Amino acid sequence: MSCCSSIEGEPLIPFPPGSLPAVFLRREKRFLVEVRAGCETFWVHTNNSGSMMGLLKVGAEVLISPAERAGRRLAFTLELVRVQGFWVGVNTLVPNRLLRAAWQAGLMPETAGYDTFKSEAKYGRSRIDGFFNGPSGPLWVENKNVTLVEDGVAYFPDAVTIRGQKHLQELMALARQGQRTACFYVIQRPDADCFAPADFIDPAFTDLFLQAQEAGVETWPYQALASPQGIRLGNRLPMRWF
Repeated sequence: MSCCSSIEGEPLIPFPPGSLPAVFLRREKRFLVEVRAGCETFWVHTNNSGSMMGLLKVGAEVLISPAERAGRRLAFTLELVRVQGFWVGVNTLVPNRLLRAAWQAGLMPETAGYDTFKSEAKYGRSRIDGFFNGPSGPLWVENKNVTLVEDGVAYFPDAVTIRGQKHLQELMALARQGQRTACFYVIQRPDADCFAPADFIDPAFTDLFLQAQEAGVETWPYQALASPQGIRLGNRLPMRWF
């Protein structure tokens, strides 16, 4: 099946019933966002710890989804922000969910031939986002959400990420043991033509990114097409090298 097969049709990750359009008002303490829906103003949760550079402007349209767990203190989660006439996905859980759904649907040739998938697989004292196994052996995958695009280039990260640096080091260690490893960069907006590490934001991450390429860690930059209905898998983008 083509890797582009989900561009049209039903989303791989539909938003749940009860999702609402709203208007962004302000962000506080990284994980809190104030919105207005109808005549009501309230706080919602965002799991995106990045800067979300260029997205969170007062008055921007957003989409919020109801919390999966009943009784959570904040009843909604920020999913999408509308900028320049299109939707951008900001939920950092989407890459994990999209990887599993794309594998199950046979949409990613990179994961073809694997029989099992496990989320949050244990590796030493850490956990890796995705672990595949099959006749070809293990495949370890870290997933990253990308929302920063400048002049057609999708960049990661949008803020210094010590955690992201650690993940690349873990993938390199596994690759040097002869195991297959990859980083799945999910670009949740449609205006990118290629992907690159954001050396102007996090030079240390970029250095590790280049080391990871040399160590054999694969890079999978894919677009995710976001709409109020849900998330679809788009095309794999080329790398932009320095």
